[in-house]
Amino acid sequence: MNGISVADLMKSIGLTTGGFYKQFPSKEALIAEAAQAAFGDLDLLLAEFDKAHGDHDTARGALVDYYLSAEHRDQPGTGCPTAGFAGDVARERTAEEVRETYAAGVEEFATWLSTDADDGLPMVATLVGAILLARATAGTELSEKILESTRKALTAPHGQ
Repeated sequence: MNGISVADLMKSIGLTTGGFYKQFPSKEALIAEAAQAAFGDLDLLLAEFDKAHGDHDTARGALVDYYLSAEHRDQPGTGCPTAGFAGDVARERTAEEVRETYAAGVEEFATWLSTDADDGLPMVATLVGAILLARATAGTELSEKILESTRKALTAPHGQ
């Protein structure tokens, strides 16, 4: 987010900065809107998992399998916004609007992942941490181990 200026961004898509500021009051407003749209897409995907799998527990298990797959790992640009925005939001002096949008998206994802036993935050943290590590080590045996061992840990019956 901090690595590109509004002028550079607009130049890369063939527009002027004046056009940008007619649509967005700041770069942070654009980022917040992009994050909100990305989390909206995640909500649609989660609804599709529920619809495709009938009951929510089965849908949750299918999401874990997908989330911790090589396919998801290898497509960071089209993957989960929770992982996609995490580094930038943590690293940057991000506007409050961006942090609030990101936090709301994380909470919605956690709510979808929640069970009677917990609020879903441990699952979000585990999924996001695992996919970030797997992406950072992509192309190595460790990346595959991270995906496989985390998937096993999250899908194993409690107590095993």
